[in-house]
Amino acid sequence: SLSKLQLKTGDLDPRLFSRLRHLQKLDLSDNLLDKFPNSLTLPDLRVLNCNNNQLEDVTALKQFPLLEELTYENNVYLTTNDDYKVMFLLQNLRLLNGKDITKLANHVRHVNSRKLTSKVTAHWEKFFRDQLPEKYTVEQVKSIKKKFLKSVQTNVVYGPSSLSEFTRWRVKMIAEEFLASSLGLEENTDPKTEEEIDENEEESAESPTEAVEDISQVKLTPSKRKRNNSTPSSGNKRSKSQANTEEEAALKPLHFLQCHSKGNSREDFKTQLWSCVFEPLLDSGSRKDPTVSSSRTVATCGGEAVCLIDCETGIVLKKYKVATEEFFSVAWTTVTMVIGDNRKKTHNILAAAGRRGIVKLIHVAADFCYGEIKAHKKPIATICFSPTHETHLFTASYDKRIALWDIGIPDCDYNFKASQLLVLEAISIPLRIALVPTCPDQYLLAGCEEGCFTWNIKLDKGQKNRPFEAVFQFPDDEGNMTTSHRVDGLAFLNDDVIVSKSSKTGCIFVWSWSRSFDGKGKASQRTISAVILAELEWSSTDMSYLTLSTCPAKEYVFCGDETGSVWMYNLSNHTTAWSTAKGKRSEKRIPPTQILKWPELRANGEQLTEIIINNVVTDPTFTYLVALTSVNITAIWKKS
Repeated sequence: SLSKLQLKTGDLDPRLFSRLRHLQKLDLSDNLLDKFPNSLTLPDLRVLNCNNNQLEDVTALKQFPLLEELTYENNVYLTTNDDYKVMFLLQNLRLLNGKDITKLANHVRHVNSRKLTSKVTAHWEKFFRDQLPEKYTVEQVKSIKKKFLKSVQTNVVYGPSSLSEFTRWRVKMIAEEFLASSLGLEENTDPKTEEEIDENEEESAESPTEAVEDISQVKLTPSKRKRNNSTPSSGNKRSKSQANTEEEAALKPLHFLQCHSKGNSREDFKTQLWSCVFEPLLDSGSRKDPTVSSSRTVATCGGEAVCLIDCETGIVLKKYKVATEEFFSVAWTTVTMVIGDNRKKTHNILAAAGRRGIVKLIHVAADFCYGEIKAHKKPIATICFSPTHETHLFTASYDKRIALWDIGIPDCDYNFKASQLLVLEAISIPLRIALVPTCPDQYLLAGCEEGCFTWNIKLDKGQKNRPFEAVFQFPDDEGNMTTSHRVDGLAFLNDDVIVSKSSKTGCIFVWSWSRSFDGKGKASQRTISAVILAELEWSSTDMSYLTLSTCPAKEYVFCGDETGSVWMYNLSNHTTAWSTAKGKRSEKRIPPTQILKWPELRANGEQLTEIIINNVVTDPTFTYLVALTSVNITAIWKKS
């Protein structure tokens, strides 16, 4: 036992440890180790305890091939990816952090490896084999090896996004082995079928460090799913001649989850779910381009809980609860934290806020809520991070203010300092906020209870408390222009086109930021007419707070309704015309490309009715669609 001795990595002298030929159990817990030396040479080590250190990497543990039991809990820089690495590296490992991982480890070592090997080989055959001439030089081999390793790590994807680091690590390893031993050889085809491998995929998403006992997750069994129609039902009073001719998206329902229940009650079909955001990928190289790949992990909030869900498997990866809170909004940011010896590492931080006016800051990989900001005395309706300053967070509150905070970056002990930078004064409650993509450091747009407003948020201006700079007016049902209307849906479709839902029954407005707002205007609190590009046909309901969203990479707009349906608009045939200087308004209302119908679901033998879609969001590549409901159900579809 070498526990609680303030040991650092340099204190583990290989000259001493190499003499311990028969040591079987070693306790290094509660020290300051950030890694293992590569040459400790403990050939008979069976049990190792590294709890409560500062370990950042586990690959050096491969020097202990007989290891059967390993614990490294409370090393905040280790993630699920490291769990999978040690399962692969240590063939005799049975217990990891106190849990039996035999079944999962077999999957990682065999099924996962076969699948990745097949993908790596196929990538070579498809894109690189023909690039290598029959007679090649050493330099040609080096060049193609470099290109292949980079390409294969970027493009070979398998398993949940939370394991993308492990996948890239294994892919590189497999690719290097392939190049070394099989260059030019035919693929050694695995006899196992695709179906057999895919059946085990859910198991691969399990993690021994992420089993949270208090998660009550109910998967609702669909009975006779209604077909996902590309045109509305007759109840929507739309003739076939009005149908949008855009190609519809083929979506299959994957999961219907009841994971926000109050007190984990299976009878809770009342908790309202409000906000969901997909997790950004960490250190993903070219995959930072959302059209290449994106995360399949989504954060959802409603009631007392925030959940992280793997959209593919339906597994609730993590759950965070505050018994006295009702969460309304979540937002992601990626920060670079300084760890031991001034080294830097990027981590995703999740912010969550709601009825209590407090922002919770959660370091997801460490399963740790490290701080809170008492941002407002009244509830927070929505939050969002700046795309250009990772620590700048906007909070929009029922106190009729939008505040800009610098949440700071936590140090290795999670000490952080938050400060308020701006307060934007509104004349009514802000419901939705959006930063203007072409100038996110200068203008913020907000849909409020009584209108749509913009503020100048440039920080080099001296004034901390600021009134709105302009209010936009829109046509109402009678054709008159009005500024007094509830704007409960607001999002940018691209750098210029805005989509909002407000004053006119049964429609969603599409309008231009650049043609509506002239930033050179001197007057404050101006009234400006929004330049409408088109109207989208939507439900005739007068129900409020059914928000909309966009998928800019695919030029889609989504909005749920009061019947459990999701209205989907593919606007790719319109955006080019709108972008021209003389782009004209679309005279006719644009119908939905597709209306995704709610399936007939039964819970406890009874059919669920009166489903309202509060929010609907897709990942950046439009692979998964997530809908949040008024009956405590998170619904997930996947694009075929």
